Amino acid sequence: MSQSISLNYIGSVSSPYKEKFAIPRQPGLVSAAKGSITLLGDANIVEVIRGLEAFSHIWVIFVFHGTQDQGWKPLVRPPRLGGNAKIGTLATRSTFRPNPIGMSVVKLDSIEVINNPESTIQVKSVILNISGLDLLDGTPVIDIKPYIPYSDAIVDAQASYAQETPSKEISISFNDEATQTLKRLNKKYPELKTFICQILEQDPRPAYKQNKKDDKVYGMALYNLNIKWQFVSVYDISVISINHKHDDV
Repeated sequence: MSQSISLNYIGSVSSPYKEKFAIPRQPGLVSAAKGSITLLGDANIVEVIRGLEAFSHIWVIFVFHGTQDQGWKPLVRPPRLGGNAKIGTLATRSTFRPNPIGMSVVKLDSIEVINNPESTIQVKSVILNISGLDLLDGTPVIDIKPYIPYSDAIVDAQASYAQETPSKEISISFNDEATQTLKRLNKKYPELKTFICQILEQDPRPAYKQNKKDDKVYGMALYNLNIKWQFVSVYDISVISINHKHDDV
């Protein structure tokens, strides 16, 4: 039996997450995260998604391209265990896997077909608009499957260290400068405040820093924006600036 397989990318993700930091550790935790999948190559045809519009959610099978070149590790430190205990890679959702393949359930908001003005047969683009994603911008997609509730949602399943949804105890505030910027950006990014809050409620810092106050000013890249924030107490974050990347110094 062959020990290798060749796969083609069938799509590419457009995501508000422009870097790995601040991406939620699981899909669905940040519902305000909206993006899209543009189909590519032979998969970029209307026939391939016929009937998919009847499903509310889809499985996205993808490549961890942001960490692919770093190889894999047999033991990793899951954030849910505080970043202290090591367990086997195949017992985690770590990106450092024997094959850099991930899967996420995302909400399918709509399907957009852009016609090719130069052809009456071929379309220019088939785009799946999605939300609740935890995917880096530019993520290569290798497969898409419909989410089937009766078989995919196993209500009595056991999940060891990740049995329950992480509690949200962090409060988020915006200083005057950040508040004014949100107002200016409201037309272009109407859900930006909610998006930022949902991300920061997850505390995107490394696991060993969680539930602790530090004085560091953190930054995260969303859309073409650089958002800076810091903890003012153990469970309180202040967003201190929101700038376009080219304006940041």
